[in-house]
Amino acid sequence: MPRRANSGKLAGELRETLGRLVRRLRAEHRFPLPQMLVLARLDREGPQGTSDLASAERVRPQSMSQTVADLEAQGLIARRPDPGDRRRTLLELTKAGREALREERARREGWLAEALATEFDAEERAALERALGLLDRLAEL
Repeated sequence: MPRRANSGKLAGELRETLGRLVRRLRAEHRFPLPQMLVLARLDREGPQGTSDLASAERVRPQSMSQTVADLEAQGLIARRPDPGDRRRTLLELTKAGREALREERARREGWLAEALATEFDAEERAALERALGLLDRLAEL
């Protein structure tokens, strides 16, 4: 593939390609993406406040409050007082939330693993593996 000197063109193509991949992965979700992101963040980083989650996911606090309420209504997260500041409430995964997240990850990763195994040869998989570090770095900006 030829090297692109135009970073604007590369940015557009990368956005479109990643958008298609994200939409395809969403098709494997049982939960809406905002709910999955909250469950995954609580799993990775531990209990957090609603405003912390909103900031981390770059959404308005009102939007995060609705997502949290939906997850709480499903019994996937629970509230508890912050031991360091009793005025503050932390959100944490419940046992049902951990199990739902495990099932979701298995479903999405199953589709992805199957696609990688059947649609890509070893050299292409190695190229994707090498690109992971760059994509991760880009995601952290």
